[in-house]
Amino acid sequence: MSDISRDTLAPNDGWAAADGGTTGGSTADDAHVFTVRNRSELVRALDAGSATPKIIRIAGTIDANTDGDGDHLDCADYATDGYSTSKYLAAYDPRTWGSAKPSGPQEEARQASAARQAERIELTVGSHTTIVGLGTSAVLKGASLQLKDAHNVIVRNLELRDAYDCFPVWQPNTGGLGDWKTAYDNIWLRGATHVWIDHVTLSDKGHLDEQEPTYFGRNYLRHDGLLDITNASDLVTVSWSRFADHDKAMLIGNGDTATGDRGRLRVTLHHNQFESVVQRAPRVRFGQVHLYNNRYVVPADAHDYRYSIGVSTESAIFAQNNAFHTPGHIEVADLVKSWNGTALHQSGTLFNRYPVDLLAIYNAYNSGSERDLTADVGWTPTLHTKIDSAEAADRAVARGAGAGRIP
Repeated sequence: MSDISRDTLAPNDGWAAADGGTTGGSTADDAHVFTVRNRSELVRALDAGSATPKIIRIAGTIDANTDGDGDHLDCADYATDGYSTSKYLAAYDPRTWGSAKPSGPQEEARQASAARQAERIELTVGSHTTIVGLGTSAVLKGASLQLKDAHNVIVRNLELRDAYDCFPVWQPNTGGLGDWKTAYDNIWLRGATHVWIDHVTLSDKGHLDEQEPTYFGRNYLRHDGLLDITNASDLVTVSWSRFADHDKAMLIGNGDTATGDRGRLRVTLHHNQFESVVQRAPRVRFGQVHLYNNRYVVPADAHDYRYSIGVSTESAIFAQNNAFHTPGHIEVADLVKSWNGTALHQSGTLFNRYPVDLLAIYNAYNSGSERDLTADVGWTPTLHTKIDSAEAADRAVARGAGAGRIP
């Protein structure tokens, strides 16, 4: 593989190509080009999220859950003030605690313990930064890359796995049944602009939520999103990446009342693979999202599958030539779910290798129970690479999406 560390986003390659494009740290001087092999070196290179142009090349596997000497830290190392899972469960068992929000010594201890973990694994990425993996096996494990108000960032050729939350919080009233809430996304964009994420693999590899126990009748979740794009982030392209083995893959816009997101959250997703993902691939609020040439694979044993494309408040998704592979118990109408959504443009959809009109089937299936989605989303994409047929894209993405697969 040639040196990609000074590559910039090609003209017209999605929303991140608008208004001057996305160049990352390509102008970095030699003093700000770093090759890092452990957490300490990575933290120094990130320079507390400074805006100095920089290129960070990750070699091998970096574990974010390590101390200053490079020794691994587990959940017991972060726990403080008398926190333990067993004590927490005993304190907030709904049968005795009721439906009130957790408070008191164990919740305070959980918060203090969570803060200790966050200090190690939340890594701030500043403006004008390029992060690339070297070779075909660069891995960042247990970390959450935080792009908060960052501008002009590139992340490429890197596997980010298992942003594991040691200290989930119980939320009694979520969904009427209560649920476990986790804190960390593998990558989180908040107020970030001009971001290109390419040939990245994101997953829960190492600790799958489905293997976690059930407490209070709910799965004890350890992971939040793989890639969340929120808080008026804008001009983002995600290409040739792989999202796998996860529940909630990607959230674009995180609140129905976040009207400041209007006119922002413009995102292009192309040539990505969503495999063994339960939901949010993506779920969109407010944004103009171009979703083309993506590949979706739902395994035969995926009985917890919920949907792929989430149409939410004021979303404007323009979906073209995407391919879906699902087992027999999943129908075409299951691919879409709407919460206060009004429109979805789709064309060229393949479902188990057969062309389908996703919008018409969704509307027919939900007639009488939900209002129809219209095909007019109010815009037509102009910034994009060549749009392949769904069949051709299906083959190309299967071969080429993810870290270590840049031609």
